[in-house]
Amino acid sequence: MVELDRPERAARRHGAESDPLDAVRAAREALSRKNVGTPWAAGDRQALSVLLAARRSAVDGHTVAQRQLFSLVIAAPEVLRAKLRGHTLPEMTVIAAALRPAKGWDVETATTATVLKTLACRIRDLQKEADRQEKAIAAIVKRWRPDLLAQLGVGPIVAATVLCAWSHPGRIRSEAAFARLAGVAPIPANSGQVTTRYRLDRHGDRQLNRALHTVCLSRQRYDDATKAYTARRTAQGKTPREIKRCLKRYIARDLYRLLEHPEGIDRP
Repeated sequence: MVELDRPERAARRHGAESDPLDAVRAAREALSRKNVGTPWAAGDRQALSVLLAARRSAVDGHTVAQRQLFSLVIAAPEVLRAKLRGHTLPEMTVIAAALRPAKGWDVETATTATVLKTLACRIRDLQKEADRQEKAIAAIVKRWRPDLLAQLGVGPIVAATVLCAWSHPGRIRSEAAFARLAGVAPIPANSGQVTTRYRLDRHGDRQLNRALHTVCLSRQRYDDATKAYTARRTAQGKTPREIKRCLKRYIARDLYRLLEHPEGIDRP
């Protein structure tokens, strides 16, 4: 078994699409490619993938519910707005969760209070669910690869995302392939005689790219060596986006070497 990404767009654009045709195209690509990936491993990797998917859903629902609560407060009757005015969103959630319909309220006020209470309870429940899943993720990462958590800027969620993309030793053939998978490989963006410009890669595993971006921001804030690198590249005329792209490429190299050879790693 091998792992393939989606077929070439041109092959799918010209001609009918169906499951048998897509299977034939996938088989032809597998035979024509020099390097193909092996399927993801089961066990801890699959457990992390399931937990990450569930936590992502809980976090997304939590965010949507918070936005709905804030929007309803803006348009709520004055008697409710007076209770919530001047508070932060977490404080609004606590207050809204304790709302009780009062006698004398019209149907609009009573209904709005009920909905605010429902949203606040949903926010609280989704936050607890996300926290439970994060604890389960941290337990698996600490048991499987605690060395990842020792890296600056790498927390349980980032480590789990990296492990899910990497899966097992030998699956990704090189650090350049890992950078390509993460969408941080430099892509030339030359124009005329300008041959020193590169652009961002919009493809690859976007969750892995996001994890590397989180590590990059953390190191730019707290790591002295990264601060010095950022200052030096800024003096050379690099833009903040270009500097982040370079840093993410270095981070991808470090993490790949650590994953493949956990006995040690040399910082650049």
